[in-house]
Amino acid sequence: MSDTLPVVDDPIALFEEWLAEAALHEPNDPNAMAVATATPDGRPSVRMLLLKGVDARGFVFYTNTESRKGGELLANDRVALLFHWKSLRRQVRVEGPVRPVTDAEADEYFNSRSRLSRIGALASDQSRPLSERSLLQKRVEELDRLHPGEDVPRPPHWRGFRLVPEVMEFWQDMPYRLHDRLLYRRDGAGWDTTRLYP
Repeated sequence: MSDTLPVVDDPIALFEEWLAEAALHEPNDPNAMAVATATPDGRPSVRMLLLKGVDARGFVFYTNTESRKGGELLANDRVALLFHWKSLRRQVRVEGPVRPVTDAEADEYFNSRSRLSRIGALASDQSRPLSERSLLQKRVEELDRLHPGEDVPRPPHWRGFRLVPEVMEFWQDMPYRLHDRLLYRRDGAGWDTTRLYP
């Protein structure tokens, strides 16, 4: 059996190729990813988010910094991502520290969202107890009246983060569970590459 994953100089470019293929084949949210964070003492948690940008600088996503996830990102910058494209029988793992995106980047993305999504970001005390769903709906209605039209301000606690990749692993399903795996580790301006046993 021959290897299916060629070694490349730029794993981020390879990721972008895989993401483009996933956009053609995945029925829903090809940019969905599991995001694992941890408290300063190492207690992990994981949830699904949507990737909102990727380039040579890293992988961008947005969140409420007053949520559990946001608090963990601020207290412990070590994060892991997992992309799983079942239709392509592929996955990619990414690890590294996160850095805040600029206010201008956060504003630009926030303003690209639908108006009601922006209202929802203002209305939600993410991850905090909610005694009745009707309270959230009432807050949405109040903010909808308070901010008519398209001018909905980004809350200061709604921020973006960029994961700067230090480790990337590409996994391709192969027959008989003899999967193909390539591990890329940041080495200065380049990457060291290791093929792994399945």
